Amino acid sequence: MKHTLTSPNGTPASRLAFGTMQFGGRADADASRAMFDACLDAGITHFDTAHVYTDGASETLLGSFLGDRRDDLIIATKAAYDGGAGRANLLQSCEMSRSRMKLDTLDVLYLHRFDPDTDMHETFQTMAQLKTAGHIRKIGLSNFAAWQVVKAAGIAAKFDLDIAVIQPMYNLVKRQAEVEILPMADDLGILVAPYSPLGGGLLTGKYAKGEAGRLTQDDRYAARYAPDVMHQTAVGLSDLAADMGMHPATLAVAWVAAHPTGPSPIISARSAEQLAPSLAAMTYDMPADVYAKIAALSQTPPPATDRIEEQT
Repeated sequence: MKHTLTSPNGTPASRLAFGTMQFGGRADADASRAMFDACLDAGITHFDTAHVYTDGASETLLGSFLGDRRDDLIIATKAAYDGGAGRANLLQSCEMSRSRMKLDTLDVLYLHRFDPDTDMHETFQTMAQLKTAGHIRKIGLSNFAAWQVVKAAGIAAKFDLDIAVIQPMYNLVKRQAEVEILPMADDLGILVAPYSPLGGGLLTGKYAKGEAGRLTQDDRYAARYAPDVMHQTAVGLSDLAADMGMHPATLAVAWVAAHPTGPSPIISARSAEQLAPSLAAMTYDMPADVYAKIAALSQTPPPATDRIEEQT
């Protein structure tokens, strides 16, 4: 049976999650609050942040918005992007995240990336301590290859823990997760909450219009989405969306959510206006023929490498 996430009062995770990576960065406090409120209005119950996002401002702002809705919501954060997944770093990171968000308990604590230099027994023994203390409820893994997830799950089980959720990159032009990660997670009953369903904004169609964004402002994103075939896919998606009278971002997010293994994509934005087309995917039930048309715009890559791409 696949894991499900629920809030402290039992509210189930929404079809989509919202990632607060922009809070306190490209989105100031007012814009961040407007997006948070728009998510609540749309039925989002799952919010994702990380210890390293915007030097802590993301966690601080998210925590300040919760108010009396806290028990209705699933609050997930990540640790050990920097400093390794050893005991001291995990304890310090978890405590700081709880302090910033003024939370007794984190609903999900992810390992932000695989740490090859720390024995996983130390990592999960520490996670077990945090869970026993009531500081975390569920454990997740972000940016792990399939074999790394399986290894982690085996070691976690020694401490009476399981992996509830993982975060890979997955979108129409980055489909490597279809090769091993999605089937592996489905077989093990692990929920998948993929990030970057819009491909750094490429699948919104804005770059074809000459607009600015991560691909024009961040060298890492520019390199990640540089191949012409990816841009051709984006044009094809925009053309299909225009024929359907829809926004391409809505189709891009809904396509990820419609994968047969049932992922729960993480959407994000810099403003409520920019967020609206992604939020619209919450209520769009994609027909099978539309899913197939979108899937035909790109290809699943062959199994070629264990290398994974990371997003902080």
